[in-house]
Amino acid sequence: MTFKYGVDRLDLDTVNGIADGRIKAELSQEALDKINQSRRNVEVMASSNEAVYGINTGFGPLCDTQISPEETHLLQKNLLITHAVGVGEPIAKDISKLMLITKVHALSQGFSGIRLEVVERMLTFIELDLIPVVPEQGSVGASGDLAPLSHLFLPLLGEGEFWQDGKVVAASQLLQEHGLEPIELHAKEGLALINGTQFILSHAITALTKMGYLLNLADLAGAMSIEGMQGSESPFRDELHQTRAFKGNLEVAARMRGFFKDSQNMADHEECDRVQDPYSLRCIPQVHGASRNAYYHLKELSEIEMNSVTDNPIVISSEEAISGGSFHGQPLAMVLDYASIAAAELGNISDRRCYLLLEGLHGLPRLLTTSGGLNSGMMIPQYATAALVTENKSLCFPPSADSVPTSMGQEDHVSMGSISGRKLNQILGNLDKIFAIELMYAAQAIEFRRPNRCSDLIEENFALIRSKVAKLEEDRLLKPDIDAMIELVKSQVFNVSVEH
Repeated sequence: MTFKYGVDRLDLDTVNGIADGRIKAELSQEALDKINQSRRNVEVMASSNEAVYGINTGFGPLCDTQISPEETHLLQKNLLITHAVGVGEPIAKDISKLMLITKVHALSQGFSGIRLEVVERMLTFIELDLIPVVPEQGSVGASGDLAPLSHLFLPLLGEGEFWQDGKVVAASQLLQEHGLEPIELHAKEGLALINGTQFILSHAITALTKMGYLLNLADLAGAMSIEGMQGSESPFRDELHQTRAFKGNLEVAARMRGFFKDSQNMADHEECDRVQDPYSLRCIPQVHGASRNAYYHLKELSEIEMNSVTDNPIVISSEEAISGGSFHGQPLAMVLDYASIAAAELGNISDRRCYLLLEGLHGLPRLLTTSGGLNSGMMIPQYATAALVTENKSLCFPPSADSVPTSMGQEDHVSMGSISGRKLNQILGNLDKIFAIELMYAAQAIEFRRPNRCSDLIEENFALIRSKVAKLEEDRLLKPDIDAMIELVKSQVFNVSVEH
């Protein structure tokens, strides 16, 4: 498969495939024609006496100051240099690469007026794995991600830094090594490069990729905890969920039924006298399902954004460039905040299941140890999950509900979506650790149901856990066990695929 920039439609799988090299991407003749025509349109407007924002004027509060053709090159260079004021640690190299890929796709649609030479240099950066270093802080997500995008494109000018073997190297050095001369930007090009939402979008792509797996893992962890507690299967019956048919709920309920298929352990207590389970077991379809619905919403809007033009102005013809606000990050910022709440709730209910498993109910020993008193058993790891869920709750404040005016009031309402994207990924990183502990607890609980066997799928995942973490017989240092579980979660080796 070859993806055609500016012509084909990006989705989550495709953009990740381009980023990891599974999918080839190129400029087709159609895209070349669109880029070149858009550039000719800009050149006509740049040479006219009529002021056209971003083409022959200044920017932001200087939008009413016309710039002579002789000053255009310096203006575009100054634009990148003055806006490259990001602070903090660099974002992951993979996210910077996603920014490049999604920016190339936006610029190749023929509405940005950028020269083909500039787009081709960006493609050269991707091909040679020359990925710019971008600081994580400094964007308010309104004229797009001005500071991060400025850092992303400083290397076009011979400024800034690239990643090389995990280290930060001056762009000028690597450009020289590859025989690449710095590019002089022409009219409109600086603005086309740094206006846009690619920082927000690339954080959303990264979060979606991780969250999709963690949603499935949450179902596995919940199912294993129910096996350990010998909870009821009835809350997952299809007849129940068809009466309240939210997409996420239906999917989770079906997955839970799949996890319990042919489980001897579940059949063993069908005639028990328990009426119903606590919410953290019984309401998994409603809670995990709601989080899944939020994921679908974020995915839908992110895929729209992947295929959008988000710089400004938009070049329509040689007579018209429309100045608007397509760079504003609010459409993604709000749904990223929604997804943050959804992700945090997955951890919240997981911690509750951890607590249940320790209480000594329904045939399980307190603290999941038969040697309580002298031994603390599995008591203390739940302290960590409690701390992590509270940290996640604190990260749920919605930056999109805030706005601080910038640019002398010209940019008087901003989205803060860059912060929304970063916080969602922090929450997901904490989920790795929470689920690692729940899975460790659930495996320990299942030990006390032997010789009963669970479903083949749960037994497969139980064996994976036991390949790294032994059953706890007497107290030992649990930190290595927890670290091993976290690595299992991060490596995404659990089998979370259920036929339903």
